[in-house]
Amino acid sequence: MPSAATTEADATALGAGAVVVGGDNLGIVSTGPNATNTQYRKVLPDQVLRPVEEVTAPPGLVNVPLHDGVFVGRHGDLATIETILAAEGDAPLVVAAVHGLGGVGKSTLAARCAIRWSARAGGPHPVWWITADSASAVQAGLAGLATALQPELSEALPLEALAERAVAWLAAHRGWLLVLDNVTDPADVAMLLARRLKGRIVVTSRLAEGWHRYGAHLLRLDVLTEPQAVELLLRIADHLDADDGEAADLCRELGYLPLAVEQAAAYLHQTRLTPARYFEFLRDNPAVMYDQTARGSDAMRTIARIWRITLDSLADTPLAGHLLRTLAWWAPEAIPRTLLDPANPAKVTTALGALAAYNLVVLDADTVTVHRLVQAVARTPDPGDPHRRPTDIDFARYLATGLLNQARPHDAEDPARWPIWRALLPHIEALSDHTDPASDILVSADLLSWTARFLLSQEDVHRAIAYCERVLAIHGRLLGELHPETLTSRNNLAEAYLAAGNLQRAVPLFERTLAEREGVLGDDPEILASRNNLASAYLTAGDVQQAIPLLERVVADSERVLGDDHPRTLASRNNLAAAYRAAGDVKQGIPLFERALAERERELGEDHPNTLESRNNLAIAYWESGDVQRAIPLFERVVADSERVLGDDHPRTLAFRKTLAGARAERDMRQMIPLFERALAERERELGEDHPDTLESRNNLATVCWAAGDVQRAIPLFERTLADSERVLGDDHPLTEAVRARLNMARE
Repeated sequence: MPSAATTEADATALGAGAVVVGGDNLGIVSTGPNATNTQYRKVLPDQVLRPVEEVTAPPGLVNVPLHDGVFVGRHGDLATIETILAAEGDAPLVVAAVHGLGGVGKSTLAARCAIRWSARAGGPHPVWWITADSASAVQAGLAGLATALQPELSEALPLEALAERAVAWLAAHRGWLLVLDNVTDPADVAMLLARRLKGRIVVTSRLAEGWHRYGAHLLRLDVLTEPQAVELLLRIADHLDADDGEAADLCRELGYLPLAVEQAAAYLHQTRLTPARYFEFLRDNPAVMYDQTARGSDAMRTIARIWRITLDSLADTPLAGHLLRTLAWWAPEAIPRTLLDPANPAKVTTALGALAAYNLVVLDADTVTVHRLVQAVARTPDPGDPHRRPTDIDFARYLATGLLNQARPHDAEDPARWPIWRALLPHIEALSDHTDPASDILVSADLLSWTARFLLSQEDVHRAIAYCERVLAIHGRLLGELHPETLTSRNNLAEAYLAAGNLQRAVPLFERTLAEREGVLGDDPEILASRNNLASAYLTAGDVQQAIPLLERVVADSERVLGDDHPRTLASRNNLAAAYRAAGDVKQGIPLFERALAERERELGEDHPNTLESRNNLAIAYWESGDVQRAIPLFERVVADSERVLGDDHPRTLAFRKTLAGARAERDMRQMIPLFERALAERERELGEDHPDTLESRNNLATVCWAAGDVQRAIPLFERTLADSERVLGDDHPLTEAVRARLNMARE
């Protein structure tokens, strides 16, 4: 075969069937003795470039890249692909497009499918793998197929001619499988998918969109389940104990993403670390660990680098990266789409669509879901990554905080707003958990302060305390210890301590706040709130001697300064009524409870939680005053309203229900007292006052009186019965011991 430039005469000398390639031609040109082009570089005998229909693939033509053999949890997906490829029998071309997040295992699945196809097909049915991340890579891969089919063409034809000959061969033969791995743009493989080929193609891509144009069957690959991820980790890091719960914890933190689990497992195997230690490294040095591979692994296939390449593909949609960094600060699931910049819904929707197309997010009509590891990488600063510059990540955190604060309701106690609070709460918690408290801003304090109020309305006092403590720290650091906002946050923290029953912390904090407000604010309504709160703390502590005078002053000042109907006036009046009741003066408290209830019904509505609380307080006052006829129906209404407004499982509903049950039982007990009185009188008359049966009847009467709430009558009866039982039956008699125990409980 001539290697120098070949003239027309040379071509003629080879014969009429020769094929000439080169020069300005872009492909393969058959010529005869009349060819006139004088710039040919090579002239090939016609038997070399025989028709592609006559070219048979050598047996075992397979170039699938080797994987490590660890194949976990994808058997159902593998069966789905194989069903797709086999379903249409002799159809000209079947395309299966496997898409999913970078690192989810698409290539591993495709490789396993290709190996199994090769084992079944056998013979002259090539299984050819092309890394298809660019048009030039696709062309090179096809050229490689052409030279694998006919090695003698390797130096004879230009790249584009080899690629075209490979496509022609694919159009002329059946039974082959082509894998186009890691396609970034469907246009790069369009020249294949749009041709009338006769085999099977498996496409893997992070891109979920565009494949419908080619009639592709789509398969979205998701992360592993927890058991599958743990199995993958333990099969690679085989030095670990299979029963070690740390493995599951680490896999959960990695979001069950196969590549992340593989990276961690290889690193653990190499370093012989425990999962808990790797977890610590991940927490303390996330930027390093997300870009770390074990020795011998592909350094370019790290989580951070794979997703960096994906975001590079979205350069024409700059808002996409900005949104992803913002989404990274919230919880991974059920992020309301309305959170995301409602001022530009069209632009946001377009950017979300671009992220979803590359499987970086999952969309439904109302919410966004982001893989937790995508979030973790996206909020980890890396000066070397243009998508994770520290200033951009800081800005995203500020924006995530502001958007949540803008979306949260301005009333934490209105049940009608609670569904919104519940939808936002996971994202507020995630933002709080992921943010260094030293980076908190004033908007953070506003958001967390309102969130603490909502948590208190749900009786979730421990989380409320944590947020109140953080808010106080923010205000103290940014505004100063005596700023009015700092004093308010200190008061709110004291309220949270009080709700938790921690009087040792609540009372001193209320006292300090009141003293500082009096020193800083002078005559200000906030001082009335501090006095009311301190009095409530005294009352909760049982110190009615300090509570009542302070509350009487607060009520009078509130009526004068704020007005009779102000919510704070109503609250202080309700607290004063409770103080009178606690002091044993129930009758003085009842008018205040009635007035507080009427005013709250008028100002807040009959279903507001504070109104329900007032109604319950009035019912208790009626009950304690002996007015059972008014108390029980009011208790029943409170329970019914609370079940309807707050829900069956709300802590207040449970408390109201318990109070109603106790009142009903106590009422039943009171109705039983005359029966026990008659039984005691009959036994005293028939058996005498010292007979054991008489002592038993007296103990029963005392017990019923105690259960009915009549402690003043129960204790003397217990005391007399105990003295008589010790004298008649002895100190160690079971009845004596039982009476002694009940007397002690009644005295508590």
